[in-house]
Amino acid sequence: MTTELSSTTLDDLLDRARKDYEALAGRGLSLDLTRGKPAPAQLDLSDDLLSLPGGRRSAADGTDVRNYGGLQGLAELREIFSGVLQVPVAQLLAAGNSSLELMHDCLVHALLSRVPGADSRWVDQERIAFLCPVPGYDRHFALCERFGIDMIPVPMTGSGPDMDVVERLVAEDASVKGIWCVPKYSNPDGTCYSDETVARLAAMGTAAPDFRVFWDNAYAAHHLTDEQVEIADLLAACEAAGNPDRVFVFGSTSKITLAGAGVAFFGASAANVQWLLGNNAKRSIGPDKVNQLRHVLFLRDADGVRAHMERQRALLQPKFEAVQRILEAELGGTGLATWTHPKGGYFVSLEVADGCAKEVVRRAAGAGIVLTPAGATHPYGDDPRDALIRIAPSYPTLEELEQAILGLTACVRVVGYEQRSTEA
Repeated sequence: MTTELSSTTLDDLLDRARKDYEALAGRGLSLDLTRGKPAPAQLDLSDDLLSLPGGRRSAADGTDVRNYGGLQGLAELREIFSGVLQVPVAQLLAAGNSSLELMHDCLVHALLSRVPGADSRWVDQERIAFLCPVPGYDRHFALCERFGIDMIPVPMTGSGPDMDVVERLVAEDASVKGIWCVPKYSNPDGTCYSDETVARLAAMGTAAPDFRVFWDNAYAAHHLTDEQVEIADLLAACEAAGNPDRVFVFGSTSKITLAGAGVAFFGASAANVQWLLGNNAKRSIGPDKVNQLRHVLFLRDADGVRAHMERQRALLQPKFEAVQRILEAELGGTGLATWTHPKGGYFVSLEVADGCAKEVVRRAAGAGIVLTPAGATHPYGDDPRDALIRIAPSYPTLEELEQAILGLTACVRVVGYEQRSTEA
């Protein structure tokens, strides 16, 4: 990432970068790029949900959606998302509004009651560890911290986690019980898992008989280009490899319809589904089936989901294009940073020089631009290189986003050229 510069050129670049930063700090900005929240205009696309189900009280199978029961969720909604999530309808569960809740519950249930294939409860074992591909999703890491699960970082490649490392770790250590995966348009780097990676995850030998892949397919339908990437079906691959119980599939409509009033999904083998349903029956008498019916009536079918996501893409694509345009114009050729070019999902990952990410984030905050904390992409908030910054373009208006990215690049230039000047 280094570009050789003469001392005179470096001094000029640093002086200009400092002046740009001073001008930025004097503008009194208040911009937030911390989370991948849908913008109000995206939520507006689903406003019809607010007037549904329009007096309708029954699902297609006659279920009175106003009443108790139906722990697995409405079959007609599960049919809509079965193909999107690559889970057979009978093995898919439709729940409340948050897939994070389902991940939380699966961890709690695994700690307190034996998962299929387990010799004992996880809580009764001396140590529990999860593999964490990095960069990754901070809320996955927070769940592990909450329950005292050790986290083992695994480097990401262009085709998913480094499977040589994964296979070695799961084969030699029975305390490694799981791995977090965001397999399509991964958070935050946009990586899509290759067919080979999926096949190896399905077939690898594990020391723990109750090893689970937490397959968080959060961006299954969230394309940003004409190339709609598809990934291999891990659930089917696990079945074919003789490991049918290996995977827990998670998904939701949170970034499809209304983020705070969507539907979450869990998919797995029949044994895993019965395990989760049996445990959930102790904590709930059924999900919000009225909201599930709203989604059935609004989305209608899988084609309806695709059409709706094209409307989402029309709002998101210009923002991601603006990020790429400004990063290239301001940082291209400087050697100060590289960044990802995702084909879908919600984030761009910016890599600055080692030791600079925290300072860039601090300088940006000083100018009124709030970013996800540096280190959030790694377990325990510790990026050993201090180099990665996650950009979340979705929530600001296009004008606000352009201001924020211009400001961010000014911070990268100041910090980067200061570091080079110190090293010169």
